[in-house]
This record gives sequence, C-alpha cells and structure tokens, in this order.
Amino acid sequence: MFDSRSSVDPAPPATLLHTVAIDLGERSYPILIGHGLLDDPQTWGGLPRASTAVVVSNEIVAPLYAARLRAALAPHYARVLEVVLPDGEATKDWATLNRIFDALLAHGCDRKTVLLALGGGVVGDMTGFAAACYMRGVPFVQVPTTLLAQVDSSVGGKTAINHPLGKNMIGAFYQPVRVVCDLAALATLPEREYCAGLAEVIKYGPIHDTVFLDWIEAHIEALRSREPAIVAHAVRRSCEIKAAVVGQDERESGLRAILNFGHTFGHAIEAGLGYGQWLHGEAVGCGMVMAAVLSQRLGLVSPAYVERLTRLVAAAGLPTRAPVLAPDNAARYLSLMRVDKKAEAGEIRFVVVDERGQAYLRAVPDAVVAEVIEACAAGGGDTDAGTLRV
Repeated sequence: MFDSRSSVDPAPPATLLHTVAIDLGERSYPILIGHGLLDDPQTWGGLPRASTAVVVSNEIVAPLYAARLRAALAPHYARVLEVVLPDGEATKDWATLNRIFDALLAHGCDRKTVLLALGGGVVGDMTGFAAACYMRGVPFVQVPTTLLAQVDSSVGGKTAINHPLGKNMIGAFYQPVRVVCDLAALATLPEREYCAGLAEVIKYGPIHDTVFLDWIEAHIEALRSREPAIVAHAVRRSCEIKAAVVGQDERESGLRAILNFGHTFGHAIEAGLGYGQWLHGEAVGCGMVMAAVLSQRLGLVSPAYVERLTRLVAAAGLPTRAPVLAPDNAARYLSLMRVDKKAEAGEIRFVVVDERGQAYLRAVPDAVVAEVIEACAAGGGDTDAGTLRV
C-alpha cells in the first residue's frame, strides 16, 4: 500500500498537555496526551519492571519512530527488542499474530516482558491480544500513532484479530497499563488515514455530547488542517468520553455498546468489500450515516438531523454512500451483520441515536434494515453523496 509518510527530525522537548484517567480499580491507567512524549525517557518511567521490552510496530511506522522509542526505553530496560509486522487490515490475522509469539519465544521473553504497541489500530489490537495470550498475560502499553487509534482503539482494552467472516471476532478484553498519545506523530499521517480517524471523533457527539458535536461542526476545517490546539482538544474530549463509558461498562455488557455507533454497518462494509479496501474509519463514517437513517425510520431523529450528520461526515472527507456488496445487496449486508458481537439469538441489534445525544441498542426488523441499506447504497436517494479517495 502506498504511504506518504516521511521521516521526521527528533521532536523538541516533550510537552504533556492532558492526562485522562481510566478508572477500572486495580486495572486503572492513564492516557497521556501531548507533543514529543514518545522521545522522552520520562514518559516511560513507572512502567512494570522487567529486563525486556518489545516494541511491536509495522513496516510503515517502524522506520519513522521505532528507533526513537527504543532509545527512550533504553534507560529503563536492559534489552529493547523490535518486531515489525506487515501493514494493513488484511494482515490482522492468525498468521501475523503468530509472528509476535515467534519473536517472544525465540528471544526467551518471560512473563514480565513489557510489550509496546507502536502504530495504529491494527498494531494495537494485535499487540494487545498477544499480550493477553502470551504466558497467560504480560503487561503492554499502547503508543498510538494514528488519530483513530488515539481517540478510540487504543483506549478501553479491546484486543482482537479478524476472521474472514467477521471483524474483531477473535479476541479478549485486556487493558494496557498506559496509553501514550504523542500528537506529534499525527504530522506524518497520510491524509486519507487522518480523515478516517475523524469518523471516530465525530461519533462521540451523537452518542453522548451534543455540545461536542456542535464544536466539531464549527471546527471541522481546523481539524482537517490539523491545527494543534484543535486536534489536542478533539483527542482529549474523545478520550474523556470513552474513559467515562468504559469505566462504567468495561466488558460491553450494556452501556459500552453505544461506542459502536455506525460500526455494525461499517464492519459489514469492511468484510463485504475485503479488509483494507475501505479504511475502518471510512466504513464507520458511512455506517454512521446509515445508522442515522435507521434512527430516522424509528422516529428518533428528524430528516434535518440526518442531513446534518451526513454533511459533517462528508466535510470530514469520508464517504456517505454505502457500497453495493452483491446483486442481492440487502441480503448480503444482513448476512454479514448477523456475525456481529452485538447480535443475540440471530437478532441483529443496532446503535441508534436521538437528537438529545442519547444512544440506544435496538433490535430492528430485517425489512426496515433492508430499506435503509437500499436507501443509503450507491444510487439510493436519501443521502447526499460523499467522496471516497482510493
């Protein structure tokens, strides 16, 4: 996959802007948000004691940041190893996961070894899952380098790999001991991936905070242009909301499911097209439009609200038209969505919203869902077209 990242000079002295706490009792941990944190040895003080740290990254991110992270970790660990994985959602599978285990075993890593996930959501999910499994659990740290990972996937302890029939279907809840969001890393993020991350920022407005939704609308151009203070606020507020939700429902037995707004449709798009054809955030952006249309069909929001959210998703550089996955399009979507972690007894449940910033998990008849799919698919008539850059 082509990637427009370029190498960067070492960051200036670190600036810690915010600390957001995840309150999970003995599993509590901080989310550090700032500039230059990755290079600062002080960032890494207080982690679990061990002789070995292992930086897990991918072939895109490692050349940019792995050596710098290893240098910052060197004062704290006698041995700092590096595992470089292939890039992309299509590699989030058993074979790639085993590359982490192969390296840990080949180097004699023990159960105190600390893993550090340096990269985006794919690296974070796989490193966390490896940490959960290796010797029945070793500590790990999330070091997200994409916007999507900083505001969503690095926080909350969801770890997983994909299966050809469903996204993130094989995994575990396993919390990191720290999350380090170095905003400076976003400077090297390609535009398409950065925009994909905006989808996960936007979702927090409809499900929880209408004031934040208003703020995102007012600052979407500044977010697109990556103005530092604006990005810092977006990351902080997103993490605050997710921390509050996860603190109340760590294992998604109820409330936490609202964080999947747009994801049931989005995961079907990813699986149906083939992982990696659309980025996760692109699928979620389109999925939020579909979920808003579904909310309208259920009488929870007005057509004006759907138009508002559609315009915002498009302004973030994300698609608002769902792809056609098969000649019998609705049936294909429905079959994919039945393989969803929120489904119960074969019944698909969707996160829907109202205009007060409240989210609900609802079972919806297939016929209603099929109407939404056809209305939102390319060539449908209920949403404005967005532009997908591929």
